[in-house]
Formats: sequence, C-alpha cells, structure tokens
Amino acid sequence: MRFRRALAAIALSTAVPGVAMAQDAASGARQVDIAYEITFAGLSGFRIDLTAKFNGSNYDIESRTFKEGVLRAVTMHYDGRNRAWGGFSPQGARPAAGSLSIVVGDKPRTWVAQYAGSTVQETHNPAYTPSPQNAISEEQRRGSLDPLSAALSVGMAGDAACDRTVQTNDGKRRIDVIIKKVGTEPAAKAGIPGAQGDVLICEIFTKRVAGEFDSAPKEAETERERPMRIWLARLDQSQMRYPAKLEAQTGFGTIRGRILSFRERPMTPDESQAMRK
Repeated sequence: MRFRRALAAIALSTAVPGVAMAQDAASGARQVDIAYEITFAGLSGFRIDLTAKFNGSNYDIESRTFKEGVLRAVTMHYDGRNRAWGGFSPQGARPAAGSLSIVVGDKPRTWVAQYAGSTVQETHNPAYTPSPQNAISEEQRRGSLDPLSAALSVGMAGDAACDRTVQTNDGKRRIDVIIKKVGTEPAAKAGIPGAQGDVLICEIFTKRVAGEFDSAPKEAETERERPMRIWLARLDQSQMRYPAKLEAQTGFGTIRGRILSFRERPMTPDESQAMRK
C-alpha cells in the first residue's frame, strides 16, 4: 500500500467515530472531539483531529489531517480538511454534501460534492478537466460518496461495520474501500485504554475504479494484498465501535495509529442554534 493511499484509507477509518452520537438524537445536541496520532517507523507523522456535531436528526462533521514532528520537518507541506453534513433517517445517514480542502506544498485544491438522490453535483477549485483516460464516468460516480460521508455509512452499521465495500470519490479518484472482518480479541490484549469488552479486528483493502492515479495499474492491484488492519472498540455505553488502533505496511515502513484523546459533551445553546442555520 503506497503512502498516499494508506493515508486516504486512514482518513476514512478515523472519520467513523462521531456517528455514535447520532444514534441518540433524543438526548439533545452533542459534540464529539477525537484526536489521533499516526506514526511512521516510530517517528511522529500525522495528526488527525475530528469534531462531530449532532443536533436532532442533523449532523455536521469536520476533520483536519496535518503533518507533525520529523515528517513535517523533512517532507513537503500537507494540510487536509474534510467536512460532511446532512441528516439521519431510520434507514441511516442521508448525506447532503461533503467537501475537502487539500494543500500539498504550495498548491491548494478544494472540491465540493452535493447530493440529490442518486445524482451528485461537483465543484472544483481550481477548475479540473481530466484527460479522457482519467475521467470518472457518471455510472462510476453513481452511488459513491466523499470520504467523510462514506465513513458515516460504515459507522451506522455498528457491529456489522466489516464485510462491506464502500464506494468513495474525492473529485479526482474513484476508489472502492473493501472492509473484511479478521476476528476479535480482548480489549486488554489489544492495548486500547478505556475499551470495553472485545475488540473487532478488520482489514481494509483499496481498489481503484477510475480517475487520476500516480502508480501503474499492475502495482495498484498488487497493493491490494497489503491491507491496513484496524481495531474497532467500544469506548462508551453505546453499541457503536470506534476506530482505536491501526497498522499499515507501506514502502515507507509501518504506519501505526492510536487515539490520543476522546471527549464528548453537550453542545451549548449557542452552538446548537448556530448548527441549525
């Protein structure tokens, strides 16, 4: 698994946690704040901060991924922000829109996807016109979601989060994220502080569908045999499972991730009112 694709899979998996709060809309408006640390060969690499807000049947989730430590000092600047908003129904999440804003070096890119039934309207800045071989067709785009909205679709599955394929689209690449259950183990053995009961272990594979990729097709298919492994734990009194630990093998070495902090609180009246606007 190449570094960029491993990071994309990590961003998807760590976007899941806030969904737990949406299961209990009757308890009032709430906010979940989670911080993750991603290391490479034991060295500081990336930080992922996520804030999920829930007010009745509405949600608004934002995440930021940025470099820190040694990786920040010796590699190109990177800062990625994702947002997803919409509502919930008995059938699950109803995404209204999702966006991403990425800065690599000194080159920013933003993309917004707005959903209406099975159709999606995209806005790129700067304008993006792919070559014919890199274009994503309407059929390939249908049913796909931005990374954070796709994560919601996984989180709403609860204990059945694994053994599914999630269709993702970031404006330039259509990727299938394939999640498979490996097994379970006691929380103590997994080394996850605060976890309750057993921990669900899953593997995440990625499969390119269409779009603009750096690697050759043959290499990309080989990478599917090097999955990322993720541990999903119960960290509160709900039945939801939160990504709590991960490992991935890349050409740069082993990527490891862990939760730095987990906090949930009621939203203030002002915060609740602002979210409804």
